[in-house]
Amino acid sequence: MARAVPAPATGFGLRRGPLLWVVAVAGFAALWLWGDAALPWAFEIPRGWRPPFAGWIGGALDWLTDEADFGLFTFRELTRFVSAVIDVPYQVALGLLSDGASVFGVPVPPVGWLGVTLLVALLGLALGGVPLAALSGGAFLFIAVFGQWTSAMFTLASIVVAVPLGVGSGLILGIAGHRWKRFGRAIVPVLDLMQTIPIFAYLVPILILFGFGPTSAMIATLIYAMPPMTRITMLALHRVPGEIVDLGRMIGCTRRQMTWRVMVPSAQEALMVGVNQVIMLSLNMVIIASMIGAGGLGFDVLSALRRLDFGAGLEAGFAIVALAIALDRLSQAAAARRPPELQSGGFIARHPFVVAALAVLVGATLAGLALPAVQSYPEAAELSTGSFWSEVVAYINVHFFDAIEAVKNAVLLNVLIPVKRFLIGLPWLGVAGLLALAGWRLGGYRLAALTGGLTVLIAATGLWEEAMTTVYLCGISVVFAMLIGLPIGMLVAERDRLWAWVRVVIDTIQTLPAFVYLMPAVMLFRVGDFTAMIAIVAFALAPAIRYTVLGLRGVDRSLIEAGEAMGCTPLQILTRIRLRLAMPEILLGLNQTIMFALSMLVITALVGTRDLGQEVYIALTKADAGRGLVAGLCVAFIAIIADRLIHAAASRTRARLGLADGGAHDAA
Repeated sequence: MARAVPAPATGFGLRRGPLLWVVAVAGFAALWLWGDAALPWAFEIPRGWRPPFAGWIGGALDWLTDEADFGLFTFRELTRFVSAVIDVPYQVALGLLSDGASVFGVPVPPVGWLGVTLLVALLGLALGGVPLAALSGGAFLFIAVFGQWTSAMFTLASIVVAVPLGVGSGLILGIAGHRWKRFGRAIVPVLDLMQTIPIFAYLVPILILFGFGPTSAMIATLIYAMPPMTRITMLALHRVPGEIVDLGRMIGCTRRQMTWRVMVPSAQEALMVGVNQVIMLSLNMVIIASMIGAGGLGFDVLSALRRLDFGAGLEAGFAIVALAIALDRLSQAAAARRPPELQSGGFIARHPFVVAALAVLVGATLAGLALPAVQSYPEAAELSTGSFWSEVVAYINVHFFDAIEAVKNAVLLNVLIPVKRFLIGLPWLGVAGLLALAGWRLGGYRLAALTGGLTVLIAATGLWEEAMTTVYLCGISVVFAMLIGLPIGMLVAERDRLWAWVRVVIDTIQTLPAFVYLMPAVMLFRVGDFTAMIAIVAFALAPAIRYTVLGLRGVDRSLIEAGEAMGCTPLQILTRIRLRLAMPEILLGLNQTIMFALSMLVITALVGTRDLGQEVYIALTKADAGRGLVAGLCVAFIAIIADRLIHAAASRTRARLGLADGGAHDAA
């Protein structure tokens, strides 16, 4: 998400050695121990000193909805018009997939489960052959067999509309950011905020501006899913080889031709990665979007969470996973596919898959009119494992309750509560100073101003205690996730077969909706901080493993062989060569683990935490846009501080090890 920050030039002697840190920590300790009486404002900014951020935001939103006028129409009328325009393709897609549609007054029946499954399998055959056809078709068949078809089609209709809008908007913004460098620099902070502000925080403004319903949910999805496409577009266009650009200039391409006929086709593979990211992030939004009228599988998971029906929620969650796997593999295959060779002959010979898809579409639609089982999967043939999973959780509760409570109480009393009390008692002034010092040492004055300034802004909102509670829950969860993820990553990095199985597991973990993790955690551990920590660790574990494996597998084999030739033991090779050289990637994994934990932390507000996530959720229930956005911005500031410091540390580590500074994380 951040650019790599170069190591600052060395300054006076204190900056090089540990003496400056000793002085800073001593001053911080003195402020913490004795400053409460002399400098009470250093621990909590007085109410009269705090700018009314929530009131300003609420007032601006009220002005937009009630007074903003463009002459021919008001701002409210404009947003309602946008909502109505987006609703048209959504209703068409939903009609074709589920309920039937009307085209120029002529009723058109839905394609039906069999037709959609065959079309997806045919697309997989065209893009990746028989294996991909079996995987994608099998995923949709799984959805039908387990009784999730109708809800899945509501979700797929939203994806079919939201993804093209997200891809198109992100592509245009990315091209503009690449073409006009000032614009590119200006939108980077905006993209950072779009990716780090909790989604709950901007649901209220979207509801006020666009109304309740699926279109508002799709707009929320666009805000969440578009930034990666914009970032990847700018990065991909920047990396187009100079020879290709020079060739375009030599043959006289105009600026438009250079963009659309030279640079965009050359960056197609990277751009398709952005398309994949938009698809996956859109699927991650389906449950939260259901809170403002999206319906579909997300609503099923949310309803199951409210009923604590773990089995039903898990089945709907697995349906989302099946949908995600199918769309993910299809988009990856489309990114890797080479342009087809030109075929001679008629239309059928040149486009056999298009003809086959049209035949399946027409045949399945007509067959559905005569055979209801072709249109709607028969209920008698549906399967369900919901009761089994619910019984498993109930069995664990009955037979292991005492052991679970003992572990929970031990962690609460010995780890969670002491760390929480320590962090809540820290003075904001001292924390801002230490973070500014860390930024200065890692990235110079600009990073120091950013980290220190954002910390002061958090304190100025009056939410310092909630922010420290967020840091405490996120920090402990990240520590546990890294303690679990690092050993697993080290174990599987050199075992290809084991890594293949572990990758399937963590892919599933990353595609399961975050709400699914809450249900078993609540049913086993009740509500509270421990439950939130368990859910966060489960959700944030995947990047800790993935980046550890990425770093260890990327170590130059010749260096390992040199260590073996010098007589190093396997433990020495692991600790002194492989882990040290993999440290930049492991730090980036730590960064992503923090981002995952923060995104999950807002959702765990549903189980009784008292942090910024709870503030955002309360604001959502009270329709208080100002309060929600202020708390959401505080979460974003915490994420940005962690992101910038860790990326700066990773960049310095690469420089110290003599490694080329990678740019893959620039688009993260």
